Amino acid sequence: MARLDGKVVIITGAGSGLGRRSAQLFAAEGVRVVVMDVLGDRAHETVRLVMEEGGTAVAVEADTTVEADVARTVRTALETYGKLDVMWANAWIMSCGAVPSVLGGEDLAFEDFPLEDWNRVVGVNLTGPFLCAKHAVRPLRDNGGGAILVTSSAASLAAYHRASPYAATESGVNGLVRGLSLDLGQWGIRVNAIAPTYGMSPNFLMEPGAPVLGMSYEEAAGPWDKSVTPIPLKLDRPPTLLDNAKTALFLVSDDAAYTTGQVLPSADGGTQSRVAIPFDEDR
Repeated sequence: MARLDGKVVIITGAGSGLGRRSAQLFAAEGVRVVVMDVLGDRAHETVRLVMEEGGTAVAVEADTTVEADVARTVRTALETYGKLDVMWANAWIMSCGAVPSVLGGEDLAFEDFPLEDWNRVVGVNLTGPFLCAKHAVRPLRDNGGGAILVTSSAASLAAYHRASPYAATESGVNGLVRGLSLDLGQWGIRVNAIAPTYGMSPNFLMEPGAPVLGMSYEEAAGPWDKSVTPIPLKLDRPPTLLDNAKTALFLVSDDAAYTTGQVLPSADGGTQSRVAIPFDEDR
């Protein structure tokens, strides 16, 4: 029997990137997936791919920053499949300036960072997970327990250049996860986060609504050469969306029954193990 056979999972931001790949993986494990995305055409395409592979899914066009939309998505899960086992708040956006060519034009100094973009990033990256968790608690409690997963970022664990507003929201997610794990454990609800380092979608570098590439940015960069990658772990293939999806699968499965309040760097490849001090690597 598949690890998640019969479970019902909501994945937000599942119209592209990690969310889409995870919807496919989870469905192959027996999950009934509620695919939520702010772009309805992307959500429906994910459902088509899942069903084409023999899985079960339903699409919901909704915005995680709108409480009524989140509540409607949870109702869809309950009305369609009768329960909720997992809520995965996966939708997130990058702050402007961190990707100058797309999201902020020229390099953006912190002192010029626009308040409206700060509010937008906080809304998607922090308010969104808050609302997802809030509306998942009652059905999870009624179901006898379950899991809440949030997509954080390695930027919450190590500084990313020109991305401090984004990093601040993801660090907030980590605090939310730890606090909720303490508050919700009494009902058998586990709360964790993944903090991907590599193997994420290049779609976040592109304009909203751009074609979904379905690969990691390392794959999209061209032929893989492990001798030049900055990743300490040297493998014969690049990190992929699936590497992160499999970590998420573990955290929401019964294999992680006693894992809660954790922020797990996924597809890290040893990056978090490094320090800035130079050492003789031959020793």
